[in-house]
Amino acid sequence: MSRPDGPLLVIGLGNILLRDEGVGVRVVGAVEALGPAVLPPGTRVVDGGTLGLDLLPLIEDARALLIVDAVDLRRPPGTIRLFHGDEIHSPLAGHVSPHQVGIGDLLAAARLRGTLPGPVALIGIQPAQIAIGLGLSEVVEAAVPAAVRTAVAELRILAASAVASGPILDRSVATAAMG
Repeated sequence: MSRPDGPLLVIGLGNILLRDEGVGVRVVGAVEALGPAVLPPGTRVVDGGTLGLDLLPLIEDARALLIVDAVDLRRPPGTIRLFHGDEIHSPLAGHVSPHQVGIGDLLAAARLRGTLPGPVALIGIQPAQIAIGLGLSEVVEAAVPAAVRTAVAELRILAASAVASGPILDRSVATAAMG
């Protein structure tokens, strides 16, 4: 289980050298720029780039996790979709780029180790162009503000969910000691 006192972790993924593939990094950069006045307390924003399994220690310490990435949604470019829990595995099955194999492995590794945060969400953004080049395509660039708003709203929900669920207490020890 994740640490109840850990950060609310938002990770942007992608390769900024491959145009729209870097949209996750771009969105979390804009989220971070909003600052602590807008973000829930304890939010940690990370440019995860293409790190894959190297992000495992960060996830293990988090109380909740939000991932932002380019995902093949089979929708028009710039489409944004929010996934929760087990829904996340479906969009990662259709890889936009090689790093998504690492993300599926990352989540599976955290789950196997028992360190995957309870609340987990993915904001997937449909890319238009995955090709060598800097900058997002116009249609994906136009979707960034909506993705930022979605991320902030979801961070608030995840923060409330992580607080509401709290740590899991093993009451059997306390009950045995009292008996």
